Amino acid sequence: MKQAIEEAKLTATKEAKKVVIETIQRTAAENAIENCVSVFNIESDDIKGKIIGREGRNIRALEAATGVEFIVDDTPEAIIISGFDPVRREIARLSLHRLVQDGRIHPARIEEVVNKTKKNIDDEIIEIGEKTVIDLGIHGLHPELIKMVGRMRFRSSYGQNLLQHSREVAKLCATMAAELGLNAKLAKRAGLLHDIGKVWHEEPELPHALLGMELAQKYKEHPEVCNAIGAHHDECEMTSMISPIIQVCDAISGSRPGARREMMESYMKRLRDLEDLATSFQGVQKCYAIQAGRELRILVDSEHVSDDKASKLSFDISQKIEKEMQYPGQIKVTVIREMRAVNFAK
Repeated sequence: MKQAIEEAKLTATKEAKKVVIETIQRTAAENAIENCVSVFNIESDDIKGKIIGREGRNIRALEAATGVEFIVDDTPEAIIISGFDPVRREIARLSLHRLVQDGRIHPARIEEVVNKTKKNIDDEIIEIGEKTVIDLGIHGLHPELIKMVGRMRFRSSYGQNLLQHSREVAKLCATMAAELGLNAKLAKRAGLLHDIGKVWHEEPELPHALLGMELAQKYKEHPEVCNAIGAHHDECEMTSMISPIIQVCDAISGSRPGARREMMESYMKRLRDLEDLATSFQGVQKCYAIQAGRELRILVDSEHVSDDKASKLSFDISQKIEKEMQYPGQIKVTVIREMRAVNFAK
């Protein structure tokens, strides 16, 4: 017995490495890194004039409705859409595609198309979630969890696409669990859901692992799956054999060379904080950080904010940014107040 224990100790590390290497070898994964720009291709440069509009009114309306920056320069047959939020970029890209196809580009039409596209994105999120669970062969997932899986497509973690990362972790977990003779289906399920806490639409006080565990419990997931989600950053005790596998696979997926960019996450957090700071002021309807955070564009409610108040608001926000935030260079704070009078002839 003593000899068997000694032999096991000697071969344990070797066997563990063998399992991990075989698992990685069997999982081919794409390495997708998030950027902050999308390129929209156009058939001819004549369309650029239409998109800009008379005295730039169309491009201003597009930027105000979508919250991203449109760069129309001398790049042949291309328009660059720049923004840190992937959902906003996708809404802007789809809206522009519809407008170019339709040919009618004017401020009223732009608003109508952008609002329609926002509704369509919600349907697309559900579609992405359903396609992902079908591809991975995961059954009986709650519709809300499917929606969250779809939302991962528009979220990145340190520059690595969150859905891509979760799919990779799910595949690694299933292979590793099968190698070790554990329940591969449960491991795959936990691997896919391990980061759902990151896509919860409300800003939580809890860390994402514990929030993910609470959401999984709420939607009646298996206790082993819930524990694996909560324990993958050692924030609660591991109670099943699947939990350490999830933790290991998360580390494998995130620590590959080129998989992540540390700077990306801190940059996006800074821009989100900048927007949150401006929206905390009364009368602010929408707020967009553009030009990599060098400009803050704020749209205010014209009924509650007068012209004098708008200039004071611009000053107050700039002072608050100076006191509370750290940033390189300077930030231009632009407050836009627009009067609209709408009536219907019946």
